[in-house]
Amino acid sequence: MIVFMRVLLSTGAIISIAPLVWIAYVSFSSSENSLNIFHAFKNGLSFNNYKIIFNKIPLSRYMYNSVIISFLTIIGTVISSSFVAYAFSILKWKSRDNIFLIIIFTMMLPLQVTMIPVFVINNQLGWLNTIYPLVIPAFLGGGAFNIFLFRQFFLNIPREIIDAARMDGLNHFQIYYKIVLPMAKPVITAVCILTFLFTWNDFMGPLIYLSDQIKGTLALGLMLFVGQYQTEWGQLMALSMIMIIPVFTIFVIFQKHFISGLMFGGNKN
Repeated sequence: MIVFMRVLLSTGAIISIAPLVWIAYVSFSSSENSLNIFHAFKNGLSFNNYKIIFNKIPLSRYMYNSVIISFLTIIGTVISSSFVAYAFSILKWKSRDNIFLIIIFTMMLPLQVTMIPVFVINNQLGWLNTIYPLVIPAFLGGGAFNIFLFRQFFLNIPREIIDAARMDGLNHFQIYYKIVLPMAKPVITAVCILTFLFTWNDFMGPLIYLSDQIKGTLALGLMLFVGQYQTEWGQLMALSMIMIIPVFTIFVIFQKHFISGLMFGGNKN
């Protein structure tokens, strides 16, 4: 049984890694027929695709836009979702659990259902072609799933700690940022990574709200290499590799904190 599980896991790992290896190799391919990996082997490897994308698109500007949007979204998500979760876990008020269930229910709504109403609201606010529609929602709750993670962690905090802080004269806001939030570092790390992954790779949001090319993100830059009659696969994969490297690096560095954060956030004693 153990051998079978090892073989199964190894097979799954190979299947998962194979596309990444293919993307990396195609990005370094010097062949016009770069999708044919056997043909690409004959022509050797080259950095030409990376040189082309630096000259073809404003790569540094796209990277800057992606970093700014990701950073602001992470800050807004952590602050707002943890603050809301505090109200749903530490504070006691009427219909608290019922309202929390309604928030959790919003996770089941498809993006297509809310896309048009949200677009109309942003249009009326005059936020089209700005980063506001991509960033501001993060400061207005941070998402139901993130609220759920923080709430489950906060419920595990012994009530005696909160009561002792209240007896020492701390108000709820002081308890939140002096006691509760520092204890939630594993969940904060998990939420930061999840938010970064979603925001960094988000294509639909920038496509809908950003019309000026100079305001685009790296995800939108991928579209520039896909034409109606021809796709520059080598350059497309080169830009994909540039997008993957930060994600891969962050996950490798913080994977232990990420896993522990999800475990803490999913348990309730």
